[in-house]
Amino acid sequence: MVRVGVIGVGHIGAHHARIYSQIPDVELTGIVDIDQKRREKLAREYGTTPYANYGEIFDKVDAVSVVVPTELHYPVAKDFLKRGVHCLIEKPITPALEEAGDLLSIARKKNLILQIGHIERFNSAIVEAQKYIKEPKFIEAYRLGPYDPRTSNIGVVLDLMIHDIDIVLYLVRSSVRSIDAIGGSILSRNEDIANARINFQNGCVANISASRVSLEKFRKIRIFQKDVYISLDYVKQSLKIYQKKGKEVKSMKDMKILRPQLKKTDPLREELTHFVQCVERGRKPLVSGKHGRDALEIGLEILKKIRENSG
Repeated sequence: MVRVGVIGVGHIGAHHARIYSQIPDVELTGIVDIDQKRREKLAREYGTTPYANYGEIFDKVDAVSVVVPTELHYPVAKDFLKRGVHCLIEKPITPALEEAGDLLSIARKKNLILQIGHIERFNSAIVEAQKYIKEPKFIEAYRLGPYDPRTSNIGVVLDLMIHDIDIVLYLVRSSVRSIDAIGGSILSRNEDIANARINFQNGCVANISASRVSLEKFRKIRIFQKDVYISLDYVKQSLKIYQKKGKEVKSMKDMKILRPQLKKTDPLREELTHFVQCVERGRKPLVSGKHGRDALEIGLEILKKIRENSG
């Protein structure tokens, strides 16, 4: 039995609590939030104990989900890691690289699981697409959504684009040669739209766009490699693979089209179940603290380029 706590039960944290309460061999020991009514309501709903201060559960849990505002990721996760508690931190890992490095160091020294919530790794379409992806040459990713004031304290790069940064790094598996980016503030004090072009040492190029100035949720990625073109929809969890049939292609009609029948899953449930299994079995997580740090490093470089290009 793994004793788990959730630190911060806002919109996303509440889903963490709900899912943990349903996973076999998991005891949702407690939830922590500064909002008394919310924590008490959710505690009743999921059969657990509400706490106002996370320090009250240090010795009551084996693992926690850290789902507080980004600027609090570092101090909260550090307090738990120092006390020997495994941590899953919602993305981004921290606001600063130095903080991320410190968390990695503590987790490594104490032999603890440090997993980062890059949830698209657990999307059934990405899991299936992995079977067809070998050496991507060009990647296009688009992630658009309606504006949500709850995330206005962080810009679109570290809020939305960072999902695609992580996926691109995961697929390309090459060091970055150069980055250029543009973006701007439309509805908040932070950037609400952004576009980045990432050039990799192996020759692959990724073009990533993100916006929270959209009426609809739109999350797609296209991957091009020799003789294969892959189109993926994160929201619909759908996948199309276009494969070259012969030596010469005169039109897209000459391509073989595969439409794998995917069993749609709840990526968050898959992510949390994986975290629990890593804690139970001492396995390395699919999305490690280092992966989270790597995505943050690219995200911060994109923000730097946006500032430079904004003049």
